[in-house]
Amino acid sequence: MKKQRTETTAIRTQIPRTTFQEHSVPLYLTSSFVFDDAEDMRASFAEEKDRTIYSRYSNPNTDELIEKVCLMEGAERGFAFASGMAAVFSTFAALLDSGDHIVASRSVFGSTHTLFTSIFPKWGISHSYFPFDQPETIESLIRPETRILYAESPTNPGVDLLDLELLGNLAKKHGLLLVIDNCFATPYLQQPIRFGADVVIHSGTKLMDGQGRVLAGLAVGAEALIDKIYRFARITGPALSPFNAWVLSKSLETLPVRVDRHCENALAVASFLEGHPRVNWVKYPFLPSHPQYHLAQKQMKAGGCVVAFEVAGGVAGGRRFFDRIKLLSLSANLGDSRSIVTHPASTTHSKLSPEERKQSGISDGMVRISVGLEHPEDVIADLQQALDD
Repeated sequence: MKKQRTETTAIRTQIPRTTFQEHSVPLYLTSSFVFDDAEDMRASFAEEKDRTIYSRYSNPNTDELIEKVCLMEGAERGFAFASGMAAVFSTFAALLDSGDHIVASRSVFGSTHTLFTSIFPKWGISHSYFPFDQPETIESLIRPETRILYAESPTNPGVDLLDLELLGNLAKKHGLLLVIDNCFATPYLQQPIRFGADVVIHSGTKLMDGQGRVLAGLAVGAEALIDKIYRFARITGPALSPFNAWVLSKSLETLPVRVDRHCENALAVASFLEGHPRVNWVKYPFLPSHPQYHLAQKQMKAGGCVVAFEVAGGVAGGRRFFDRIKLLSLSANLGDSRSIVTHPASTTHSKLSPEERKQSGISDGMVRISVGLEHPEDVIADLQQALDD
């Protein structure tokens, strides 16, 4: 049979039906599973049998979600976490030892930056940053103890891109693991494994859920690497709940349809903002003026839901804009059906110093819009009245 397209995989990948022959996958809200006898229990814990034991290890609902994402990403195996940051932390903690070194793009999520600068140093794990727009500096940062090359693409919040093929080639050349945060793109718009990534991380909280309901994270990739991540998570316990896994698995069935509309709406919003006199600049991957427009077309199917722009008038201009918003939500989430505006400098990246924000491409006046599924003209109307005199 011909390989299924992403849209079909997201809908038709299901765990085996029970004796009830249900058409929609049921919830498995159980902490543990029953064994037939003493030998069944012994063999299961000895991993001589591949079966569910305890929901901290696996559960039919999380298994289904993981299988869908693996098929969509082209990964061999995965694990589902209670949040995106649990996936980020567990991936690094499982794959690194004391004395190891990370080379990462400077433009990373604020909490990831805190992991690198405040948490991992306590365990003897160090890092070096390269400017997201200067990948030619990467090789000079690689040391004998470097183990992982890490990047987000598109970046949060500046929607800058990194060349995944270039990163894949560098990682292979130097024997490094390439770990990519694919949250902004989802596996529908971009598959980093095609370009050489070994592990791909997602915050399922965002576009995968799509309605701002649940927290979730996933790490998928090569079998041997995910086995290390699984064994770390099995002991430390950051597993995703069966209910949240069930919600996300159902959400994936509509991911392609939703993301297509998000991208259409976001491009319309970005085009409007680009022509407004009170906007200094606009960045959206599929906007022709984006510095990496051609790279976006090479490695992404469409531009995603996030638009970054800068309001004229500095801090005062930004405050005026946010105070005048009426329809859009002021929130720190993204990938929701509802459009959201965020001020990264005072929220998601507020723990960074002004210099660190500047190095990450975050200005004091930057606004991040997660464009939702409302009619785009209504979103544009709200932005226009907030920007106009």
